[in-house]
Amino acid sequence: MNIFIKTKKYPKNTLTLVKSCPSFGEYYSVSDFEFLNNGELLLLLYPKTLKKGSELAIFKNNIVQKSFKVPENPIELVHDFRGNAQVICENGVFGIHRIENELGISSIEKSYFLKYVFPIVDTSYSKYYFSNFNKNYPAFDYKIYDQLDSSYSIITEIKDDLMMELYRSEIKWVDIRTKLWAKNLELETGIDKEIWVGANYFTQSIYYKELYAPMFKKNDSIFVFDYYKDKLFTYNLKGKKIDSVGIYHHYNPKENGWKRKLLQDKETGTIYAYFEKDGICSLKIVNTKTGFLESNIVFQHKYIDKIAINGNSAYYIYRPFESAQKKFLYQTKLPQ
Repeated sequence: MNIFIKTKKYPKNTLTLVKSCPSFGEYYSVSDFEFLNNGELLLLLYPKTLKKGSELAIFKNNIVQKSFKVPENPIELVHDFRGNAQVICENGVFGIHRIENELGISSIEKSYFLKYVFPIVDTSYSKYYFSNFNKNYPAFDYKIYDQLDSSYSIITEIKDDLMMELYRSEIKWVDIRTKLWAKNLELETGIDKEIWVGANYFTQSIYYKELYAPMFKKNDSIFVFDYYKDKLFTYNLKGKKIDSVGIYHHYNPKENGWKRKLLQDKETGTIYAYFEKDGICSLKIVNTKTGFLESNIVFQHKYIDKIAINGNSAYYIYRPFESAQKKFLYQTKLPQ
Protein backbone atom coordinates (compact mmCIF):
# COMPACT_ATOMS: atom_id res chain seq x y z
CA MET A 1 0.00 0.00 0.00
CA ASN A 2 1.32 3.44 -0.92
CA ILE A 3 1.43 6.17 1.72
CA PHE A 4 1.90 9.72 0.56
CA ILE A 5 3.76 12.17 2.74
CA LYS A 6 2.52 15.70 2.24
CA THR A 7 4.41 18.69 3.60
CA LYS A 8 1.76 20.00 5.97
CA LYS A 9 1.31 23.46 7.50
CA TYR A 10 3.82 24.10 10.22
CA PRO A 11 4.63 27.15 12.40
CA LYS A 12 7.84 29.07 12.84
CA ASN A 13 10.48 27.44 15.01
CA THR A 14 13.66 28.99 16.36
CA LEU A 15 16.49 26.51 16.96
CA THR A 16 19.71 26.79 18.91
CA LEU A 17 21.98 26.30 15.90
CA VAL A 18 19.86 27.57 13.00
CA LYS A 19 16.72 29.59 12.55
CA SER A 20 13.64 28.34 10.76
CA CYS A 21 11.83 30.79 8.49
CA PRO A 22 8.88 29.06 6.83
CA SER A 23 5.80 30.99 5.82
CA PHE A 24 3.09 29.92 8.21
CA GLY A 25 0.28 28.03 6.53
CA GLU A 26 2.03 27.64 3.18
CA TYR A 27 2.28 24.33 1.36
CA TYR A 28 5.67 23.22 0.02
CA SER A 29 6.78 20.86 -2.75
CA VAL A 30 9.41 18.21 -2.09
CA SER A 31 12.35 18.70 -4.46
CA ASP A 32 14.74 16.15 -2.99
CA PHE A 33 15.34 14.00 0.09
CA GLU A 34 18.02 12.07 1.92
CA PHE A 35 18.11 9.80 4.97
CA LEU A 36 19.99 10.88 8.07
CA ASN A 37 22.01 8.38 10.09
CA ASN A 38 19.26 8.20 12.72
CA GLY A 39 16.69 7.19 10.08
CA GLU A 40 14.96 10.57 9.83
CA LEU A 41 14.25 12.14 6.45
CA LEU A 42 15.91 15.37 5.35
CA LEU A 43 13.68 17.19 2.86
CA LEU A 44 14.58 19.93 0.39
CA LEU A 45 11.37 21.97 0.09
CA TYR A 46 10.25 24.98 -1.93
CA PRO A 47 6.97 26.95 -2.11
CA LYS A 48 7.05 27.95 -5.81
CA THR A 49 10.53 27.57 -7.30
CA LEU A 50 13.64 25.83 -5.95
CA LYS A 51 15.76 28.98 -6.25
CA LYS A 52 13.32 31.12 -4.29
CA GLY A 53 12.43 30.38 -0.68
CA SER A 54 13.79 26.84 -0.54
CA GLU A 55 14.20 25.22 2.89
CA LEU A 56 15.69 22.15 4.49
CA ALA A 57 13.46 20.29 6.91
CA ILE A 58 13.49 17.20 9.12
CA PHE A 59 10.52 14.90 8.62
CA LYS A 60 9.57 12.62 11.51
CA ASN A 61 6.36 11.05 12.79
CA ASN A 62 4.50 12.28 9.68
CA ILE A 63 5.17 15.95 10.37
CA VAL A 64 7.94 18.45 9.61
CA GLN A 65 9.92 18.82 12.84
CA LYS A 66 12.66 21.35 12.13
CA SER A 67 13.39 23.60 9.18
CA PHE A 68 15.63 26.45 8.06
CA LYS A 69 16.48 28.42 4.95
CA VAL A 70 19.11 27.09 2.53
CA PRO A 71 22.08 29.52 2.54
CA GLU A 72 22.51 29.44 -1.27
CA ASN A 73 20.61 28.30 -4.35
CA PRO A 74 20.39 24.50 -3.85
CA ILE A 75 20.81 21.90 -6.59
CA GLU A 76 20.39 18.54 -4.87
CA LEU A 77 20.84 16.52 -1.71
CA VAL A 78 23.50 13.79 -1.53
CA HIS A 79 25.17 11.69 1.14
CA ASP A 80 28.83 10.93 1.68
CA PHE A 81 30.50 7.60 2.47
CA ARG A 82 29.68 8.00 6.18
CA GLY A 83 25.99 8.43 5.38
CA ASN A 84 26.04 12.13 6.30
CA ALA A 85 23.64 14.30 4.28
CA GLN A 86 24.95 17.21 2.23
CA VAL A 87 23.19 19.86 0.18
CA ILE A 88 24.95 20.75 -3.08
CA CYS A 89 24.48 24.41 -4.01
CA GLU A 90 25.61 26.44 -6.98
CA ASN A 91 28.71 27.76 -5.23
CA GLY A 92 29.21 25.56 -2.20
CA VAL A 93 28.39 22.42 -0.25
CA PHE A 94 26.79 22.35 3.22
CA GLY A 95 26.86 19.44 5.63
CA ILE A 96 23.75 18.78 7.73
CA HIS A 97 24.23 17.64 11.32
CA ARG A 98 21.57 16.21 13.63
CA ILE A 99 22.59 16.38 17.29
CA GLU A 100 19.90 15.23 19.69
CA ASN A 101 17.02 17.66 19.10
CA GLU A 102 19.05 20.29 17.27
CA LEU A 103 19.89 20.78 13.63
CA GLY A 104 23.17 22.27 12.44
CA ILE A 105 24.79 23.19 9.15
CA SER A 106 28.44 23.59 8.21
CA SER A 107 30.12 24.88 5.05
CA ILE A 108 32.42 22.63 2.99
CA GLU A 109 34.54 23.87 0.12
CA LYS A 110 32.85 22.51 -3.00
CA SER A 111 36.04 21.67 -4.92
CA TYR A 112 37.42 19.79 -1.89
CA PHE A 113 34.18 17.85 -1.38
CA LEU A 114 33.87 16.81 -5.03
CA LYS A 115 37.54 15.81 -5.29
CA TYR A 116 38.26 14.12 -1.97
CA VAL A 117 34.98 13.14 -0.29
CA PHE A 118 32.34 12.39 -2.93
CA PRO A 119 34.45 9.80 -4.87
CA ILE A 120 34.65 7.56 -1.78
CA VAL A 121 32.09 4.78 -2.20
CA ASP A 122 32.35 3.03 1.17
CA THR A 123 34.68 2.13 4.03
CA SER A 124 35.67 -0.94 6.02
CA TYR A 125 37.82 -0.85 9.14
CA SER A 126 40.93 1.02 7.99
CA LYS A 127 40.14 0.93 4.28
CA TYR A 128 38.49 3.44 1.95
CA TYR A 129 36.97 2.27 -1.33
CA PHE A 130 36.88 4.95 -4.00
CA SER A 131 37.08 5.60 -7.74
CA ASN A 132 38.83 8.07 -10.02
CA PHE A 133 35.73 8.35 -12.22
CA ASN A 134 35.63 11.28 -14.65
CA LYS A 135 32.44 11.80 -16.63
CA ASN A 136 34.50 12.94 -19.63
CA TYR A 137 36.67 9.80 -19.88
CA PRO A 138 35.45 6.27 -20.81
CA ALA A 139 37.56 4.43 -18.22
CA PHE A 140 38.21 4.56 -14.49
CA ASP A 141 39.55 2.45 -11.61
CA TYR A 142 38.10 1.32 -8.33
CA LYS A 143 40.80 1.57 -5.68
CA ILE A 144 41.49 0.91 -2.01
CA TYR A 145 43.34 3.21 0.35
CA ASP A 146 44.55 1.60 3.58
CA GLN A 147 45.12 4.05 6.42
CA LEU A 148 47.34 1.60 8.35
CA ASP A 149 50.20 1.71 5.85
CA SER A 150 49.04 4.56 3.55
CA SER A 151 49.03 2.16 0.59
CA TYR A 152 46.89 2.24 -2.55
CA SER A 153 45.77 -0.77 -4.56
CA ILE A 154 43.52 -1.21 -7.58
CA ILE A 155 40.47 -3.44 -7.27
CA THR A 156 39.51 -3.38 -10.94
CA GLU A 157 39.52 -1.22 -14.07
CA ILE A 158 36.26 -0.27 -15.76
CA LYS A 159 36.57 0.53 -19.46
CA ASP A 160 34.29 0.69 -22.47
CA ASP A 161 36.67 -0.56 -25.19
CA LEU A 162 34.54 0.55 -28.14
CA MET A 163 33.86 3.97 -26.63
CA MET A 164 37.58 4.39 -25.90
CA GLU A 165 38.48 3.61 -29.51
CA LEU A 166 36.01 6.20 -30.81
CA TYR A 167 37.12 8.66 -28.14
CA ARG A 168 40.79 8.53 -29.07
CA SER A 169 40.15 8.51 -32.82
CA GLU A 170 38.19 11.79 -32.70
CA ILE A 171 41.44 13.66 -33.33
CA LYS A 172 41.39 12.37 -36.93
CA TRP A 173 38.36 14.48 -37.75
CA VAL A 174 39.20 17.83 -36.16
CA ASP A 175 40.87 20.75 -37.97
CA ILE A 176 44.59 21.59 -37.90
CA ARG A 177 44.14 24.39 -35.35
CA THR A 178 42.53 22.00 -32.88
CA LYS A 179 45.27 19.42 -33.42
CA LEU A 180 47.92 22.05 -32.68
CA TRP A 181 46.02 23.14 -29.57
CA ALA A 182 45.87 19.52 -28.34
CA LYS A 183 49.57 18.95 -29.11
CA ASN A 184 50.58 22.03 -27.11
CA LEU A 185 48.53 20.79 -24.16
CA GLU A 186 50.18 17.37 -24.44
CA LEU A 187 53.63 18.98 -24.22
CA GLU A 188 52.51 21.12 -21.29
CA THR A 189 50.72 18.46 -19.22
CA GLY A 190 51.94 15.08 -20.45
CA ILE A 191 48.36 14.00 -21.22
CA ASP A 192 47.93 12.54 -24.74
CA LYS A 193 46.57 14.91 -27.36
CA GLU A 194 43.93 12.30 -28.26
CA ILE A 195 42.51 12.58 -24.75
CA TRP A 196 42.32 16.39 -24.92
CA VAL A 197 40.40 16.23 -28.18
CA GLY A 198 38.17 13.38 -26.99
CA ALA A 199 37.29 15.14 -23.74
CA ASN A 200 36.45 18.44 -25.43
CA TYR A 201 34.80 17.25 -28.64
CA PHE A 202 33.74 13.59 -28.63
CA THR A 203 31.99 13.97 -25.26
CA GLN A 204 29.71 16.54 -26.89
CA SER A 205 28.49 14.10 -29.55
CA ILE A 206 25.38 11.91 -29.40
CA TYR A 207 27.59 8.81 -29.40
CA TYR A 208 29.25 9.41 -26.07
CA LYS A 209 27.77 7.98 -22.87
CA GLU A 210 29.14 8.29 -19.37
CA LEU A 211 30.27 5.02 -17.86
CA TYR A 212 27.95 3.32 -15.42
CA ALA A 213 29.44 0.52 -13.32
CA PRO A 214 28.42 0.95 -9.65
CA MET A 215 30.06 -0.62 -6.62
CA PHE A 216 28.23 -1.79 -3.50
CA LYS A 217 29.46 -3.15 -0.18
CA LYS A 218 27.45 -5.74 1.69
CA ASN A 219 28.74 -7.41 4.86
CA ASP A 220 32.24 -8.68 3.98
CA SER A 221 31.82 -8.54 0.20
CA ILE A 222 32.21 -5.87 -2.47
CA PHE A 223 30.12 -6.09 -5.64
CA VAL A 224 31.12 -4.34 -8.88
CA PHE A 225 28.67 -4.31 -11.78
CA ASP A 226 30.89 -4.17 -14.87
CA TYR A 227 28.33 -3.77 -17.62
CA TYR A 228 31.09 -3.47 -20.23
CA LYS A 229 32.24 -7.02 -19.53
CA ASP A 230 28.70 -8.29 -18.78
CA LYS A 231 29.92 -9.41 -15.37
CA LEU A 232 29.06 -8.95 -11.72
CA PHE A 233 32.34 -9.31 -9.82
CA THR A 234 32.54 -10.16 -6.12
CA TYR A 235 35.60 -9.14 -4.09
CA ASN A 236 36.56 -9.52 -0.46
CA LEU A 237 37.32 -6.49 1.67
CA LYS A 238 41.00 -6.64 0.67
CA GLY A 239 40.05 -6.26 -3.00
CA LYS A 240 40.74 -9.87 -4.01
CA LYS A 241 38.32 -11.28 -6.59
CA ILE A 242 36.44 -14.30 -5.26
CA ASP A 243 33.64 -14.79 -7.80
CA SER A 244 31.99 -13.51 -10.97
CA VAL A 245 28.67 -14.17 -12.70
CA GLY A 246 27.14 -12.99 -15.97
CA ILE A 247 24.62 -10.11 -16.03
CA TYR A 248 22.46 -9.27 -19.02
CA HIS A 249 19.59 -7.11 -17.74
CA HIS A 250 21.21 -4.04 -19.36
CA TYR A 251 20.62 -5.40 -22.86
CA ASN A 252 17.68 -4.14 -24.98
CA PRO A 253 16.85 -1.13 -22.75
CA LYS A 254 14.15 0.06 -25.17
CA GLU A 255 12.28 -3.20 -24.68
CA ASN A 256 12.75 -3.79 -20.97
CA GLY A 257 12.99 -0.17 -19.77
CA TRP A 258 16.43 -0.45 -18.11
CA LYS A 259 17.38 3.01 -16.80
CA ARG A 260 21.04 2.46 -15.80
CA LYS A 261 20.15 2.68 -12.14
CA LEU A 262 20.90 0.29 -9.28
CA LEU A 263 19.75 1.00 -5.72
CA GLN A 264 20.80 -0.54 -2.43
CA ASP A 265 18.87 -0.77 0.79
CA LYS A 266 21.54 0.21 3.32
CA GLU A 267 19.72 -1.60 6.14
CA THR A 268 19.26 -4.96 4.41
CA GLY A 269 22.00 -4.70 1.77
CA THR A 270 19.60 -5.84 -0.97
CA ILE A 271 20.39 -4.44 -4.43
CA TYR A 272 17.58 -3.48 -6.81
CA ALA A 273 17.54 -2.69 -10.54
CA TYR A 274 15.24 0.12 -11.63
CA PHE A 275 13.15 -0.01 -14.83
CA GLU A 276 10.71 2.37 -16.50
CA LYS A 277 8.76 1.52 -19.66
CA ASP A 278 5.87 3.60 -21.00
CA GLY A 279 5.92 5.44 -17.69
CA ILE A 280 5.41 2.26 -15.64
CA CYS A 281 8.15 2.12 -12.98
CA SER A 282 9.36 -1.06 -11.33
CA LEU A 283 12.11 -2.58 -9.21
CA LYS A 284 13.67 -6.02 -9.49
CA ILE A 285 15.94 -7.66 -6.94
CA VAL A 286 19.43 -8.56 -8.15
CA ASN A 287 20.57 -12.00 -6.99
CA THR A 288 24.28 -11.38 -6.41
CA LYS A 289 25.06 -15.11 -6.48
CA THR A 290 23.54 -15.78 -9.90
CA GLY A 291 23.26 -12.35 -11.53
CA PHE A 292 19.59 -13.01 -12.27
CA LEU A 293 16.73 -10.65 -11.47
CA GLU A 294 14.03 -11.76 -9.08
CA SER A 295 10.60 -10.42 -8.20
CA ASN A 296 8.94 -7.51 -10.00
CA ILE A 297 7.73 -4.64 -7.85
CA VAL A 298 5.53 -2.25 -9.86
CA PHE A 299 4.73 1.20 -8.49
CA GLN A 300 1.29 2.73 -8.46
CA HIS A 301 2.37 6.01 -10.09
CA LYS A 302 3.91 6.65 -13.49
CA TYR A 303 7.02 8.70 -14.29
CA ILE A 304 8.17 9.02 -10.73
CA ASP A 305 11.11 11.25 -9.78
CA LYS A 306 13.97 10.50 -7.43
CA ILE A 307 13.74 7.12 -5.73
CA ALA A 308 15.67 5.72 -2.76
CA ILE A 309 15.36 2.58 -0.65
CA ASN A 310 15.72 2.33 3.10
CA GLY A 311 14.46 -0.13 5.68
CA ASN A 312 12.68 -2.32 3.11
CA SER A 313 10.68 0.66 1.84
CA ALA A 314 10.97 2.63 -1.39
CA TYR A 315 10.61 6.41 -1.18
CA TYR A 316 9.99 8.53 -4.26
CA ILE A 317 8.78 11.94 -5.38
CA TYR A 318 5.75 12.23 -7.63
CA ARG A 319 3.44 14.82 -9.10
CA PRO A 320 0.75 13.99 -11.71
CA PHE A 321 1.70 15.05 -15.23
CA GLU A 322 0.57 18.61 -16.09
CA SER A 323 -0.92 18.95 -12.63
CA ALA A 324 -0.82 21.97 -10.31
CA GLN A 325 -0.45 19.64 -7.36
CA LYS A 326 2.64 20.08 -5.20
CA LYS A 327 5.32 17.38 -5.41
CA PHE A 328 4.65 14.79 -2.71
CA LEU A 329 6.93 12.21 -1.18
CA TYR A 330 5.55 8.67 -1.27
CA GLN A 331 6.51 5.51 0.58
CA THR A 332 5.94 1.98 -0.71
CA LYS A 333 6.66 -1.07 1.46
CA LEU A 334 8.68 -3.68 -0.40
CA PRO A 335 8.17 -7.45 -0.04
CA GLN A 336 10.35 -9.15 2.57
